[in-house]
Amino acid sequence: MSDISSTYPSLAGRTIMVTGGSRGLGREMVLALAEAGASLAVVGSRPGPALDATVAEANSLGSGKAIALTADVADYAQCEAAGAAAAEAFGHVDVLINNAGLGMRRVSETFNTEPTRFWETDPTAWKDIIDTNINGAFNMARALVPGMVARGFGKVINISTSDQTMVRRGYAPYGPSKAALEAVSRVWAQDLAGTGVDVNVYLPGGAADTDLLPPSADKKGADGNLLPAAIMRRAILWLADDQSNGKTGGRYIARLWDEALQPSEAAAASCQPTIAKPAIM
Repeated sequence: MSDISSTYPSLAGRTIMVTGGSRGLGREMVLALAEAGASLAVVGSRPGPALDATVAEANSLGSGKAIALTADVADYAQCEAAGAAAAEAFGHVDVLINNAGLGMRRVSETFNTEPTRFWETDPTAWKDIIDTNINGAFNMARALVPGMVARGFGKVINISTSDQTMVRRGYAPYGPSKAALEAVSRVWAQDLAGTGVDVNVYLPGGAADTDLLPPSADKKGADGNLLPAAIMRRAILWLADDQSNGKTGGRYIARLWDEALQPSEAAAASCQPTIAKPAIM
């Protein structure tokens, strides 16, 4: 038995759906979960080599099975169809990771050097980001959570961004869309209290090396730093494992996860204290 399997034994055979799973943060989480023995429904917005390669690599790891699904998360009917396809393959879905997202490149390829003011933003680009980042998370949760409630177990993990980004000049609507996602995560956690279904937020803790940033020889975030996408492997196993059962309404930051600690200690250190009235201003 591998160290991962012995540390997170409940992941063997657990069924997990990851949206936006073909590349970037999603791909790293898929591969970490596959190595732990989970079965994965990897959702991409369209078929293609990146999705196929991620699923093939996931299938070469662990004891679980990975399948490729395509769905535009902004379209509820497609989310329902993806949920049905996952249920046909695995019987049900235990964990939903809402990772699919659109960033500011939809507005401008130079957003990080020449900020676009909100009134200059193309309304279609604005709508696309909101539809994916907010409505997409709702659509997929709406399709899968009723089954989790009926079974008395499930986990929803919503992938977010740093609070500075939520209010950073030139980052609307991406930043505010993640603020909304975190707000609805707190609401969902309360709505689901007592059902056995947990809802948490997970984020890198800074700009990560993904396609959300324009390609550049000196790619970096607004703070001048750049985290590897693989940082998302740190806490995702614990969040999807039985060790996190009953932990809900939390905000976990991958950068603060200390891999030298036991998972329970690392989780406590990486979780921001919950306050009654969150402040992002």
